[in-house]
Order: sequence, then structure tokens, then C-alpha cells
Amino acid sequence: MLKIKVIKGDITKLKVDAVVNAANETLLGGLGVDGAIHKAAGPELLAECQTLHGCKTGQAKITQGYHLPAKYVIHTVGPIYSGRARDDAFLRACYVNSLDLAKENNLHSIAFPAISTGAYGFPTGRAALIAFQTVKKWLRKNEAAKIEVIMCAFDDKTAALYQKQV
Repeated sequence: MLKIKVIKGDITKLKVDAVVNAANETLLGGLGVDGAIHKAAGPELLAECQTLHGCKTGQAKITQGYHLPAKYVIHTVGPIYSGRARDDAFLRACYVNSLDLAKENNLHSIAFPAISTGAYGFPTGRAALIAFQTVKKWLRKNEAAKIEVIMCAFDDKTAALYQKQV
């Protein structure tokens, strides 16, 4: 049974094993979800991120959650939307690599924001389709991992698009 839940809310308030940060390549904080996670986690997150030496688009790295209710933060760098096919591949990789890290660290709950749909300009509907297809496929292939996935929408439009994908 696939365990995917959609909620509308603030990802920094979720009590899960890991929240996913839609980060930039520096991992040193930024706008939107990235800035909110860094602010809520406290300065210790920035200090740990400085030791990671950045992250490439589509890849993921894990840190402690510090002052967040989540134990960990999985940082992934989504693509800046260009309209090319590689954008879709990079976005898929964000979800797969984040889930792989969760599995490697024996985590059982993970919350994703709408990666790349803010400042990076990825069309929300297309991003939602890719996110759900990718997560469902990963969960089917990794049933033994027993990971609950929460798709966290910050606004009504994204929440409605997510509900259609469940």
C-alpha cells in the first residue's frame, strides 16, 4: 500500500523524521522554503551546511534538523525551469535521491515541499505530476522501506493539484 498524504501547511512545523529543503546549490539558505527551514532550524543548520560544500542539481544531502520538529533535513537542489526535458529528469532525481537518503538513514516519514515551483519557475501542475509519479514508483520498488511520504503544499492551488494526484 502506498503511503502518500497531502497536507496544506508550513513544512517547518511538521513532526516527521525528515523534511526536504528545496535548496540552492550553496545549501547556505535562500528564499521561500529554503529560507524558512534555515530560520526555523537555527544557526546550527547553516554551520553544518557549510561543511557540505554545496550540492549539485538533482542531488541530495542530509543534515540534522536542529530546532525543527523534524529530526533531519534532506537538502535537494531542484532545476531552474528552462522548458527542456532535462528539467523533468532533474526534478525526478530530487525525489528519488531524497527518498534514497531517507531509506539509507532508516527514516520512516518524510515531507516534501513543491520543489522548484517557486523562484525556480517550474510549472506547478507539471511539477506535481512528476513528483507523484516518481514517489509512487519509488514506493512500489522500495516497499520494505516503509516510508510515509507527506506532500506539503503551502497554498490552496498547490494543495488542489496535489489532491488530484493522490
